[in-house]
Order: sequence, then structure tokens, then C-alpha cells
Amino acid sequence: MADANSTPQQLVDQLKALLDVEELDRDLYRGDKLPEGRGRVFGGQVIAQALSAATKSVEGERIAHSLHAYFMRPGDDSLPIIYRVERDFDGRSFATRRVIALQKGVPILNMAASFQTPEQGLAHQEEMPDVPPPEALMAEVEHVRANAATIEPHLLSWLTRPRPIEIRPVASRWGNVEAKRPPIQHYWMRAVAPLGDDPEVHRAILAYVSDMTLLSTSTLPHGIDWSMPNFQSASLDHSLWIHEDLRADDWLLFTTNSPWTGHARGFNRGSFYTRDGRLVASAAQEGLIRLRP
Repeated sequence: MADANSTPQQLVDQLKALLDVEELDRDLYRGDKLPEGRGRVFGGQVIAQALSAATKSVEGERIAHSLHAYFMRPGDDSLPIIYRVERDFDGRSFATRRVIALQKGVPILNMAASFQTPEQGLAHQEEMPDVPPPEALMAEVEHVRANAATIEPHLLSWLTRPRPIEIRPVASRWGNVEAKRPPIQHYWMRAVAPLGDDPEVHRAILAYVSDMTLLSTSTLPHGIDWSMPNFQSASLDHSLWIHEDLRADDWLLFTTNSPWTGHARGFNRGSFYTRDGRLVASAAQEGLIRLRP
């Protein structure tokens, strides 16, 4: 996506361009490829591009409030992705869309999304956890650099490259990935430069980051980590509910927990809070967590 000399604004602008799909025909879109990827498309990219495609097919003031996706095949990040949208329903308040993401003519993901015209109603929310503010925490990349001696060189290079999203963990695993811990994590996240004022851009970025750190929560009680050579992981499905307007270029706390793992699958839930404690989105995901000989 960028080289070591890219400015934060360039990193963010490139991410926005990546997630903004190109319209090829009615309900047919193309998502760009990521030139410096690792071989497999990041799931958050496919989810965000699919949401962007669905959003472009919805008319009026209706905005995305939920999506539910299944990953079927690993995507190839050397190829663009084609998105086919089906307009299942357009009502007075709600609209629903189905999206199929394809590469080489075969599906890699399907997704259903729902859109609603904004309205007022009963309201309550779960309180935000009491955690340190982002200013009191180190960036994830600094934790990686501090433990560089324990990380394979090729992995270290990938982990420390400039990124459009900054992550600050409340408790980092680097340096002791084999420690067994309760299945709970807290991460502050934000884009590294302003995103502008288009709310659709902020929802797309939210969809992108909602696939970060979530699956790893289910590995914490077992002392395993995705960086281990005998560990295989992949997202199987992903759900996101967008409750409120948000800004992805301001700090969001992503707090996650995993109530269950079994049968080589891990189930995870997450909540996004703003700095002032508003619950703006929720996520859930089940993924493959498989130990190999």
C-alpha cells in the first residue's frame, strides 16, 4: 500500500481509495488489489469493499446498520475482486442487499447487509470498560520493535511497515505470546490522518478494522498465537452492527472477548466505544484455530 516514506495522510488516502469500489455496470463493482500484500487478502478489506458496493446500490437516506458475511475461499491479493450486488428488498424504512465477492469466477465471500432510514427510538447501552486512555499506552509497532529479537525477520519487516491504522493495546502479547491469559482484549484504534467528513468512508474503515485482533482473542487461554508456524487461522464468518455515527480518525476502543472455543473453531465478540463512552458498533466472528503437527 505504501513505502517507508509515505506520510500518514498518504497512507490514509490510499486506504480510502482501496475501499472505494469502482462501478462497472449496474450492481457490478470492482475492488482494487493491494500491491504489497502477503499473498492472502485481509478479510477486513473484502468486508469493507463489499459494504461499499452494497452502499452504492442503496438510494435515499438509508444507511448501513448491519452486515453478516461468510468467507468461503482465501482471496488472492495480487488480483482485483469483483462484487455482484443483489437488491433483495427496498422498503420505506429498510433495504437489504446481498453481495457476492468473486475472483477467477468463483466466490470468496458472500454478505448480506441491511440499511435503515434514521429514526429515533428507545435507547440504552452497555458501559465502556475502565481502561487507560490511548495517550498512556504504547503503539503496537513499538511493542513489536521492543521484542524484535524474538520475531522472525520476514515477519518483523511486515509488522513494522507504515500502516494507515494505528493500534495501541492495553496489554500487548509480544514478548510472551505463549502465556495463557483470560480471553479478553482491549485495543485503541484510529486512522493515522484525517478521513474527511463522508460518513460512508468512516463506516467502511470501521468494517475494515473490525477484522483486526478479534479472532486472536479466542487463542489467549491456550498460549498460542497466529505467528507460530504450527498454527493455522482464518476467519469463517463475520458480523458487524453499526449503532451510531462515528469517526474512524478519532480513537475507538475495541474491546473483545471469547466465550467459547472448540472443534478447531473460536468464537469472538467485540464492542467499539468512542473516547466519551458511546457504544457505536458491535462485532462477532467465528474463525478457524487449528494446531498442526
